[in-house]
Amino acid sequence: MTTNHANFMNKISQCLCPPGNGVFTVNTAKERKEQLHQSIFGQKNNINELWQASLSTLPSASKAVILGIASDCGGGILRGANWGPLFVRSTLLEQYPTLDTFDLGDVRVIPHLLHDKYLNDATLSNCRKALYQDENSELPISPLSITEDVLHDFYANFPEKGIFGIGGDHSVSYPLTKAYLQAKKAQGKRCAIIHFDAHTDLLVERLGIDLCFGSWCTHILDDLHAPHHLIQIGIRSSGKPKSHWENTFGVKQHWAKEVQEHGVDVIIENILAQLSNENIDELYVSFDIDALDDSFASATGTPEPDGLTPAESMQILKALAARYPITGADMMEIAPFTDSSGLGIASQEKTLNAGAEISAFLLEEMARS
Repeated sequence: MTTNHANFMNKISQCLCPPGNGVFTVNTAKERKEQLHQSIFGQKNNINELWQASLSTLPSASKAVILGIASDCGGGILRGANWGPLFVRSTLLEQYPTLDTFDLGDVRVIPHLLHDKYLNDATLSNCRKALYQDENSELPISPLSITEDVLHDFYANFPEKGIFGIGGDHSVSYPLTKAYLQAKKAQGKRCAIIHFDAHTDLLVERLGIDLCFGSWCTHILDDLHAPHHLIQIGIRSSGKPKSHWENTFGVKQHWAKEVQEHGVDVIIENILAQLSNENIDELYVSFDIDALDDSFASATGTPEPDGLTPAESMQILKALAARYPITGADMMEIAPFTDSSGLGIASQEKTLNAGAEISAFLLEEMARS
């Protein structure tokens, strides 16, 4: 980790790339990428130079900093969430053009990789040569490793700013939350993770892989002051009952059926009561789009029925934001090309609109926290 600003800027200029370029393609989605660059930079050419120049304004920019992580290598059902950062950004710019944010760019993603700890020396060397033109570089090469490494430095240099991560499959939230929680602990802050999801993501491992979309929560529990500071909302697709997860891991859950049975106001009251007893200072919100009912969010790898509505989700978020600063957040698992409804573009846009509404709210709260 470096607190030297020049070293940090040099690192992100190598490990990141312009917004929308995290998915390495030649022609696929070229028009959408060009539209995004036109919206952000005012032109479609020389984007890398313009992005590099924009990084110099980071110190004086908004507290809400966007980072795209276009990786779906940690998923395991339907792939396609790697397109989330490009499409969510485009929707945000179209529908919420006055948001006060700074776009840091995208993590450079080699789509076959997940975390450096799974790689041998030859692969590390070859990929460092491909990414950095230096096989002896010490920089990480996998999306989870790059994200965590860059964010440790980000928080050391900008402790007053927060990252809004756009994924990507939910494994991406592992480095996002881990770096956040460790930085906040160093600042003496007590933070809770508010996790919206249809699934618990509390496996210890999946098919031998310990960091993936179904296990990331398990591996950040030690970074919380207490495991019940992970509060999960919208759970409904699980092979085990609520009691198993709460008793085994010590987390707190509010299943979707509880929202339906007791009403959202009761759930809000219970969450706020828990937080008030724990002396929580700040919140991080991790939002898997499949927390929403599949009638609102079908363009995702694991759409699930009987979920939350966007209105219910927003009501919970607004109630939390009224009491606590939201200083970090992410939007995960929007996979625009994997719509399962059979309704095509209209359903894809419905998912994007719901994700953008929630993202815009979280960004607004982060910008004023």
